[in-house]
Amino acid sequence: MKAIKRFKKISDYHKITNLPAPEHPLISLIDYSQVQYPEDISELKWTQDYYTIGLKRNIAYKFFYGQQEYDFDEGLMTFVAPDQVMSLESNPNIGHKPSGWLLLVHPDFLWNTGLTKQIKQYEFFGYTINEALFLSEKEEHMITDLLGNIKREYQSNLDKFSQKIIISQLELLLNYAERFYERQFITRKILNHRTLDELEALLNNYFKEDRLTERGLPSVQWIADQLRLSPNYLSSMLKSLTGMSTQQHIHQTVINKAKEQLSSTLLSVSEIAYNLGFERPASFNKLFKKKTEMSPLEFRKTFN
Repeated sequence: MKAIKRFKKISDYHKITNLPAPEHPLISLIDYSQVQYPEDISELKWTQDYYTIGLKRNIAYKFFYGQQEYDFDEGLMTFVAPDQVMSLESNPNIGHKPSGWLLLVHPDFLWNTGLTKQIKQYEFFGYTINEALFLSEKEEHMITDLLGNIKREYQSNLDKFSQKIIISQLELLLNYAERFYERQFITRKILNHRTLDELEALLNNYFKEDRLTERGLPSVQWIADQLRLSPNYLSSMLKSLTGMSTQQHIHQTVINKAKEQLSSTLLSVSEIAYNLGFERPASFNKLFKKKTEMSPLEFRKTFN
């Protein structure tokens, strides 16, 4: 089993990758071609106390994005929040040297700015590596320019405006990333619709089983695991396609199944609630009324 190491400081990453000490203790832009991981890096898992934004390219091997295979022949961005467990596996094409940039930002650098809380609202920090952001050449130039602006600012003589300027560049970078992810959802629309079809089939099969009273309602995490996606990415993708999150899709399926039973059986509302995986009928009543603006009994009366 791999040991788990904690990188508390940005300098910890510099040390393990054989890089010079960072020029600023709380923010660092690293040339990825200069990164030298130790030979036993595949034996290590780590968590970190800082954010990592990566832009990498020219990594000559394939990986899976959702259910489809892609090459690293475009600019590729990844976003890692603090406390996520990370690990690296041996590169099967070790002769190819990667290139790109890694921006490390410690939360302390964001202190007393709007990004302190706002950065947690960017859902792509919860995506996994196989849900990375692919950039066009034009988009990559835009991101590279912003990274360069950040580096030039923290390398210059720091003054009372430095943090504000860097934060504004970082916020612009994150907003562009949000826009580019939305574009990616659109350009991969066929694949995403396939995932939507799988979700609907998965939910329908789940509610057909007789084990709902034992298993309860499906969780967002369980759905995401079945579809081989992270919960955040799945919800973001669904919102772009349907306007509803994963949880809302689950609730919609529950309501549809409830309507079927209310209109075609003589089961009591409590029996229907238990059949659909609710521990308490009151929770079922509350959800049904929220979604339909009628109580289950009021809905049933419309069929009498």
